[in-house]
Amino acid sequence: MKPKVVLTHWVHPEILDLLQSVADVVPNTTRDTLPRAEVLARASDADALMAFMPDSIDAAFLEACPKLKVVGAALKGYDNFDVEACTRRGIWFTIVPDLLTIPTAELTIGLLLGLTRHLIEGDRRMRSGGFQGWRPELYGTGLTGRTLGIIGMGAVGRAIAKRLAGFDMKLVYCDKMALDPALETAWGARRVDLDTLLATSDFVVPMLPMTAETLHLINAGAIAKMKHGSYLVNACRGSVVDEMAVADALRSGRLAGYAADVFEMEEWQRPDRPHAVPQALLDDTARTFFTPHLGSAVREVRIDIERQAAGNILQALRGERPAGAINDPLRAVA
Repeated sequence: MKPKVVLTHWVHPEILDLLQSVADVVPNTTRDTLPRAEVLARASDADALMAFMPDSIDAAFLEACPKLKVVGAALKGYDNFDVEACTRRGIWFTIVPDLLTIPTAELTIGLLLGLTRHLIEGDRRMRSGGFQGWRPELYGTGLTGRTLGIIGMGAVGRAIAKRLAGFDMKLVYCDKMALDPALETAWGARRVDLDTLLATSDFVVPMLPMTAETLHLINAGAIAKMKHGSYLVNACRGSVVDEMAVADALRSGRLAGYAADVFEMEEWQRPDRPHAVPQALLDDTARTFFTPHLGSAVREVRIDIERQAAGNILQALRGERPAGAINDPLRAVA
């Protein structure tokens, strides 16, 4: 019998074909997130599961799927997956670590430019039918000569710094590890502590994973330390930023603008997560710029992510160590 592989979300046809060549595949043919109960019903006798960002897998989930050999996650950040529980049950857990870096960096820069130059508001004005030529309005903030502060200089942080080096900006960053001196010189980057970064940056970009330490790192206290009239751009994880504190700071004028591609409502593993973006942020169209989690939404990149996740699954089902494994199960996978 062929192994059974369950896909929790839609994948491109070529990935479905790849998996169906060796497995009985149960796909999600919609673009929606299935209820947990439905995923469990499909996966109860599955050998493999391809999981995505909205999924949350814990010990209780795994207990209900006794045949599971591998969870192939089509993502990089995995805080909503209990990897230790997978390991205890002898289940491989795999990720795709590298492919999201460049598209996320590109989108972050797009958010920064769109927010500071009022691109969405400009588009709205054009489409309203009232444009009759140049007017002295919608003055924004340029990037040249301004200070960009990146909190977290991992792969995405470095990709942002590299791409913005050509904008003649001043770059400060906060990270436990210093950059290679050659990169600091090439990018004009200076390592500082968090308080200094907040106080001196015109644009603050957190680029951190979701952990207990980073939950609401950018809260009311942190925002109070930021330069008055600065901008905040979040394309890492929604809960790194306290959205209600941001709404208050926009209202008071402490922040000039906020752009985001990720939101607190998406942190499914948080029992106290909000279930919507604060209305105050949605209503503040002049000072906010939002995209619906498009960080990796580049067609070629998404296909490659799915292909790597599928490859990890197929390796595990063949009894091999998957290339993207981040754990070592206690029993051999056969």
